[in-house]
Amino acid sequence: MVRDSLLLAPHPHDIFPAPDVLLQFLGYQVVSAADLAGAPSEAAPLALMLFQAGPREAALALLDSCRARWPRLVVVLAVPGGQSADADWQTALGRTLVASVTLPLQFGDLSAALDRARFVRDRAGAGHNASLVYRLVGRGHAMERVQYLIERVARTDSNVLILGESGTGKEVVARNIHFQSARANKPFVPVNCGAIPADLLESELFGHEKGAFTGAISARQGRFEAAEGGTLFLDEIGDMSLPMQVKLLRVLQERVFERVGSNRSISADVRIIAATHRDLEAGIREGAFREDLYYRLNVFPIELPPLRERREDIPALVEELSARIGREKGINVRIGRDALAVLAGYPWPGNVRELANVIERMAIMHGDGPVGAGDLPARLRQAADSAAGTVAGGELDLPLPTFVPPPEGAAARLPAAGINLKDYLEDLERNYIAQALTEANDVVAHAAELLNMRRTTLVEKMRKYGLQRASFASDV
Repeated sequence: MVRDSLLLAPHPHDIFPAPDVLLQFLGYQVVSAADLAGAPSEAAPLALMLFQAGPREAALALLDSCRARWPRLVVVLAVPGGQSADADWQTALGRTLVASVTLPLQFGDLSAALDRARFVRDRAGAGHNASLVYRLVGRGHAMERVQYLIERVARTDSNVLILGESGTGKEVVARNIHFQSARANKPFVPVNCGAIPADLLESELFGHEKGAFTGAISARQGRFEAAEGGTLFLDEIGDMSLPMQVKLLRVLQERVFERVGSNRSISADVRIIAATHRDLEAGIREGAFREDLYYRLNVFPIELPPLRERREDIPALVEELSARIGREKGINVRIGRDALAVLAGYPWPGNVRELANVIERMAIMHGDGPVGAGDLPARLRQAADSAAGTVAGGELDLPLPTFVPPPEGAAARLPAAGINLKDYLEDLERNYIAQALTEANDVVAHAAELLNMRRTTLVEKMRKYGLQRASFASDV
């Protein structure tokens, strides 16, 4: 079944796999952007794919023609292998550029880029600044699981507790839950409970009336009122004082609160997402965190792995962060393979936040050329050497380019760069199993029928690929 239509700009004919063939294989209706008369009229296309190898002026003129018809149309930029998105292209495209992919096209990168385009298009249509919602990057089992949990819980109004070390992206997860939920057109209001003094947090959350305390020269709305109908994100909930925990528990139980200095109850139609880097169960044992509040918040826990436990995602994260800096700051940065090897060997105690800071620093220092291993801070090179026992700048064992086979009847060709056949087949198998589970509403027996395999075989493969679903236990 066709999922979306996609506009394709003129491109070199020697690209393999051919973009239109690959997109059709993925289920997209591909329309030549140069032939707007043949483009679908009943619905806006998902995106316009432009090619950096072509003339920029012609591409921008084509984009203007397309956006005259579909004002919210976004762009996916295809960049030749070995290059990064050109700064002039990024500046010219501005906020219409939502993702970039590298040629030759690869299944994972292309799927992620089109998912990002769909997310931005949908949220922009609802009136949101989609640039504030960063996508979660990673194809490892741990991040696939996080993505799956986000999709599940976003359909509900249940409270969510996000656990993980500082810098792992807990607020990114919270924003993705909100913007994928039915509350997406209402406010998302973040509060850092650890950054606000305990004696001011009550007023910050619930608001206050004029004269409620010294300095309250006028009435003020609190964060609960600001988030009415939407989502309140309570970051570092583990730092909240015990008296404040009692007051928050009452709001969660009764869904009403009072401003400081008032006895008038105000209803609270707010979804709560909390996050912490602390061990709350240890806090309960030590008397620093209330057990009843913990169970109110911990309805649906999501645990984010530290970056050192998902090193396979570092190349994709570097690409995403580099593209983000290009879109937001207009600075082009390209991380060389030897530098990428060092980044993959560093333990990242500050997690993704620390990686983002390093990439931004490299963009500022070396935005006019490629970044090599010697350009990285010495502490990164030394720590990577110590952890890996290798010389900085050594080759990172990155997978060879993969490809998606063409539709039935077309000849499959081996890419010139070769292919890691084992990884390719595992990726293909994992993808089809995930699709079958989705089609079968997570009923393993039905998914096994779709895949023409024994149910017990499918169960073993699900365990191998970490694809156990929420309903898996009852189905086994």
